[in-house]
Amino acid sequence: QVQLVESGGGLVQPGGSLRLSCAASLSTFSLYTMGWYRQAPGKQRELVATINTGGNTNYVDSVKGRFTISRDNARKMVYLQMNNLKPEDTAVYYCNAQRVIHYWGQGTQVTVSS
Repeated sequence: QVQLVESGGGLVQPGGSLRLSCAASLSTFSLYTMGWYRQAPGKQRELVATINTGGNTNYVDSVKGRFTISRDNARKMVYLQMNNLKPEDTAVYYCNAQRVIHYWGQGTQVTVSS
């Protein structure tokens, strides 16, 4: 059974940083495009960032220059470094693995507030 387990969320002040981690139990992890999505209260889930099998990254415009996605294929981990956090970044963040189908983690809460 595929499992994606996120960690690293929490409460941070505006301008602060957090690093999210996702551990994947995928035997062929390196063949998956990995991503982070988020869902704020009352809003639809949105794509935040993806990293494909070649290491190419893609970001939603609102996080460009502030967030960095990375992966470690040997450890089957994907990370999201979030800097200069803003209150509008508050959401539940989900790890995603995509090849033919999508797999999702359970989510980790990120709250940006003073």
